[in-house]
Amino acid sequence: MKIVISGASGNFGRLATALLLQKLAPADLILVSRNPAQLADMAEVGCEVRHGDFDDPASLVEAFRGGDRLLLISGTRVGQRLPQHGAAIDAAVAVGIGHIFYTSFVGANDPTNLSEAVSDHRGTEALLKASGVAWTALRSAQYADAVTDVMAYSMVQNGVMLTVAGDGRMPFVWREDCVIAAVAALLGEGHENRGYDITGPELISYREVGALIGEFTGQDVKVQLTDEAGLYALFDSLGVPRQPVDGLVANGNPWNSDDMVSFEVAARDGKFAVDSQDFLRIVGHEPRSLRALFESKRG
Repeated sequence: MKIVISGASGNFGRLATALLLQKLAPADLILVSRNPAQLADMAEVGCEVRHGDFDDPASLVEAFRGGDRLLLISGTRVGQRLPQHGAAIDAAVAVGIGHIFYTSFVGANDPTNLSEAVSDHRGTEALLKASGVAWTALRSAQYADAVTDVMAYSMVQNGVMLTVAGDGRMPFVWREDCVIAAVAALLGEGHENRGYDITGPELISYREVGALIGEFTGQDVKVQLTDEAGLYALFDSLGVPRQPVDGLVANGNPWNSDDMVSFEVAARDGKFAVDSQDFLRIVGHEPRSLRALFESKRG
């Protein structure tokens, strides 16, 4: 069985490759990236590295050829991902890939969740269901890593967390646990035409996030509520673009404000408060907590 990984040079793709190499021979992996030079180390160990770009559909057809299963890692351009993912799905169908595993997001199956990022995922899942190919949607929660690596930095720098979300709760999950679940599904059987919610072990509010950051940094961090206009104004002042810009990190924020504001509104309204045991069902043990990630960073 040959497994194709799109976006293989990114954080998710690299970790998935490392875990798959514990079970498969390098020749069983086809690693696709628009920057294949970044995967030179994987080519050296025997993985097949190919160029493939979501914005160049013809390149994806050649990149995916010969694969049996595809790990379709979602793109980063929120609001622009649907045509990119559609091109990848079409390419997979064209070359006869039998099963597509897609990194979706919790709430993608809820039509009342109007977060801009979730809309991309909902549309992609619809394309998967219409493709005629077996599919699996791995609907991850917000990464706990976003809290420890981005939000904590911002809150310590500013002393305040301005948020729309308030007491809206989410099951923050380690990115590594999302990858572990994806690899387990890729190598397993019986996951055809199913969606799984890949979540952490508990629902946590943004207020509780602020308290955790304060606890582990020793800083006095305040959580202050605002509305959508207030949050946009904050991001504008930080130089955060409203629409996505590839590779841009503004004041520690790698996202765009249209994404973040609509995300927080959905969190406030309870659209991400998903309590799931799917990680346990797929992997066989419980996922790790946000607190455990803070502890690992401190250690």
